[in-house]
Amino acid sequence: MSEETVAQRIARALQRHGVKVIFGQSLPSAVILACEAIGIRQLAYRQENMGGAMADGFARVSGRVAVVAAQNGPAATLLVPPLAEAFKASVPIVALVQEVERNQLDRNAFQELDHFALFSSCAKWVRRIITADRVDDYIDAAFVAAGSGRPGPAVLMLPADLLREKVPATVRERRSNLGEWPIDRTRPAEADIRKAAAAIASAKTPVVLAGGGATSPAAAAALAKLQDRAHLPVFTTNMGKGAIDETHPLSAGVLGALVGPRSLGRHALPILSEADLVVLIGTRTNQNGTDSWRQVPPAARVIHIDVDPQEIGRNYEAVRLLGDSAATLEALCAAFEQVDLSLRHDKRKSLEQRIASAWKSFESDRSVFSGSNGAPIRPERVMAEVQARLSPETIVVADASYSSMWVVGQLRTRTSGQRFLTPRGLAGLGWGLPLAMGAKVARPESPVIALVGDGGFAHSWAELETMARSKVPVIVIVLNNGILGFQKDAETVKFGGYTTACHFSPVDHAAIARACGCGGTVVKDPGDLGKALDLALSEQRPWLIEIMTDPAAHPPISLFDGTLDRAAEMV
Repeated sequence: MSEETVAQRIARALQRHGVKVIFGQSLPSAVILACEAIGIRQLAYRQENMGGAMADGFARVSGRVAVVAAQNGPAATLLVPPLAEAFKASVPIVALVQEVERNQLDRNAFQELDHFALFSSCAKWVRRIITADRVDDYIDAAFVAAGSGRPGPAVLMLPADLLREKVPATVRERRSNLGEWPIDRTRPAEADIRKAAAAIASAKTPVVLAGGGATSPAAAAALAKLQDRAHLPVFTTNMGKGAIDETHPLSAGVLGALVGPRSLGRHALPILSEADLVVLIGTRTNQNGTDSWRQVPPAARVIHIDVDPQEIGRNYEAVRLLGDSAATLEALCAAFEQVDLSLRHDKRKSLEQRIASAWKSFESDRSVFSGSNGAPIRPERVMAEVQARLSPETIVVADASYSSMWVVGQLRTRTSGQRFLTPRGLAGLGWGLPLAMGAKVARPESPVIALVGDGGFAHSWAELETMARSKVPVIVIVLNNGILGFQKDAETVKFGGYTTACHFSPVDHAAIARACGCGGTVVKDPGDLGKALDLALSEQRPWLIEIMTDPAAHPPISLFDGTLDRAAEMV
C-alpha cells in the first residue's frame, strides 16, 4: 500500500501536467495543502465567480489548461457563470469541486447538491472520482476533455473522504503532460485544402473574418502568413481582436455591431458586403460577431475553418474545413505554393488603398471625441491616451458591455497575436478585473490594463484586496459615468424610457482601491490622463485610475444608428 493520499496524488498529477498555479480558496483543503507542499501556488480569490474568471484569463494568455477549485454547494454554484463563459468562449478549465463524503450522498448532507445537474449545461465533461486507484485516470481525462477538440471546462468532483484515503500501488504509471492546449492539432484532408486554396485564388473579392479561434500565437502567426501570401483583406469579430496586426495594410479591423456613425466599420463594411467568398476562421458566427447575422453576403460562398464540426454550417452553409485553425491555415499557406495567385496580387494595391481610406476616415470622424478636452471626459479620449502607451507586449482586458466595445473598436493592435481579452462568450458583467488578474499571473512580465465600467466593476471590488495581497500588478481603469450605460441606452431606444436601476449613487472607487492596498487616483480633467497612466505603468503595483466620463457617450453600435445617433454625424 502506498503512503500517498488521494489528495497528494491529485497534486502530483497536476504537477505532471505542468500546473504551477491553482485558483482556489483553500477548498478542497486536502488538495490545496498537497499542492502548496510541492510548490503549486494557490491564488486565493475572494469569490468563486471571480476565481473562475481568473482561470479563464490565465488559460487564454498562457496557452495552458487552467485549474480552479471550489467547495461543494453554494461555492460550486458560483462557478457556474465563469464556466458558462468559458464554455461559450472555448476556454479550457479544469474545475476541482469538493463533494460530500461518499456515505453521505443522497442524505441531505450539509451543502449537498446535485453537481452533475448543476454543471451539465456549462461543462464539456462532468465526473466524480469514487475509488483511490483511478486518480490519474480521471485527472488525465479531465485535461483531455478541457484541452482537446473545441476547448472548454471539465468538472471533476472529489468526495471529501476519498481525499484522505491511501492510493494503492499501480503497475502502470501515467507520465503524459497534457497541460498545453490544443492537445491535438487536427487538420482537414489534403484534397479539401487544395480545393479551398483554389477557390480563394479564383474568387473576385474574397474576405477573411477571423474569430476567437484565431487568437492563439500559432493561429495568429499562420493567419498573418495567409494574409500576406494570398493578399487577403482580414476582418475580425470582437473575440478575434488581436488575431491580426491592425497596422497591416490589409487589416480592416473589427466589425460585428460596431458599424454606427464614427466607427471604422462604417467605412470598412462595404468591403465585406461586396465579397463573393468569405473565409470564416474559428468563429461561432454568433449574433454579436455578425451584427445579428446580417453581414455575410447572401450570395457569397463561405469556407468555414473550425475545430468544432457543429459550428461549421450552423448559420451559413459552408465548405467544411474541420480542424485546428493554426494547422489548417498552415496547410492552406502551403497549398498556395501550387496555386496561381496573380488575381489576388493584382487586386492588392487597390484593396490596400481602400482599407487605408477607411482607417483615415475613421480617425477623422472620431477626432471630435478622441481629441476632446471637455469634461466629463469622453471614453474615446481615454482610449487615445491608452493607445499612445500600448506596446506589442501590452495585454488589454475589458469587462462586458460598453467597456468591450470601447476596447475592440477604439484601440488598434500593433502586432499579430497581441492579446485583447473580452468576456464575449456570454458577456457577463464583472469579469474584466478577474480576467486581467489571470492574464497577469500567466504573463507577469507584460503590462496588463483592465478597462471596466462603474456598473460592472461593482461585481468585483473585493478582488482589489486579492490583487494587493497576491501582488498581481494590474492597472484598472474605471470609466465612471454613474450609470448602467448600455441598459439605459438600450431601454431608451426600445421603450422610450429607462428603469430606476440605471442610475447609481456616487462611489469613490479610488478610495476603495487605496483601502485595499492598491494605488488609486481620480481623473476629472483630460489633461491629467497621460500623467495618471504613466504613473500607474511605472509603479509596478496594483493601480486603479477612476476617470469621470460622459454619461451620454456610447460606442457606435448598430442598435443606436438612426435612434440615439440620429444627429451624431452632424455634431
